[in-house]
Amino acid sequence: MREALAWTSGEVHELFVTATAAERNADLLRSASARGIRVSEVDDRAAASLSETVTPQGLIAVCDVVPQPLEAALRGTPRLVAVLHGVSDPGNAGTVTRVADAAGADAVIFAGDTVDPHNGKCVRASTGSLFHLPIARSRDADEVFAACRAAGLRLVAADGYAEHDLVEASAKGDLKHPTAWVFGSEAHGLPDDVVAKLDTSLKVPLYGAAESLNLATAAAVCLYASARDHRN
Repeated sequence: MREALAWTSGEVHELFVTATAAERNADLLRSASARGIRVSEVDDRAAASLSETVTPQGLIAVCDVVPQPLEAALRGTPRLVAVLHGVSDPGNAGTVTRVADAAGADAVIFAGDTVDPHNGKCVRASTGSLFHLPIARSRDADEVFAACRAAGLRLVAADGYAEHDLVEASAKGDLKHPTAWVFGSEAHGLPDDVVAKLDTSLKVPLYGAAESLNLATAAAVCLYASARDHRN
């Protein structure tokens, strides 16, 4: 909630709060009221309905929509961007957004049939990161890829079947380039025709017996590998 109130790219229009949450967050509510944000008290049942969760915190904000136009999200000279393509699980999408934020990414783009960034589980899994960095959404994946290239980004598919891995790429200095990492669905990864449209593909090397990594873990490894090389 504090992240939403500190958000500079949009506004909070109203807060709904239970009596218990109001006691716990008195300073936050004073700050909201001082900014002219309407605060309405609701009972626990209403809070549970509004928050769409079993254990609501009792504090719900009505905000502007999060996504920005592609050109706005990629404004300037981005160095690191996460693109989610066809990711259907809102928890994974929110977690990758959180990882991208932690890695210092410049934007996260929801492309193709990826889940809505406003999905309640996605918002909660991002733990406020939806309000920390630009978020864009486009059903047209080709539009997303073109916008990334226009912004000077190299499109890299995170693909478990790729010929080369990110350790090799790092050793050659390839991860120092401005990069848009493209992550596919949890079950099937990126379709072959999508991978063919990108500049290259890399896999996370697996040194043990595990068959694969889940989406959020793979995204963390890839994004942090780029972030490390950018800072070196």
